[in-house]
Amino acid sequence: MLFAVICTDKPGHLETRMANRPDHVAYLKSTPTVHAGPFLNADGDMSGSLVVIEAVDRAGAEAWAAEDPYGKAGLFSDVRIEAWNKVIG
Repeated sequence: MLFAVICTDKPGHLETRMANRPDHVAYLKSTPTVHAGPFLNADGDMSGSLVVIEAVDRAGAEAWAAEDPYGKAGLFSDVRIEAWNKVIG
């Protein structure tokens, strides 16, 4: 099953994002990631994340999100997990 993990960075935490980016990218590459990329603010700076993952169920998606190095570093003000049905693409 596919899940969208939608994350919003805490304001003023770009340094936290950049410091933890190598570990986050390695984590993405080591798990069943379908799509991933940052949201950009009006200045073009990274301000959040959208990751579509494969997981057996919502609990699996929640466990995946809990282990994300960005989340462990306290980067996000909000994390939403939504079941997602791929229709096009």
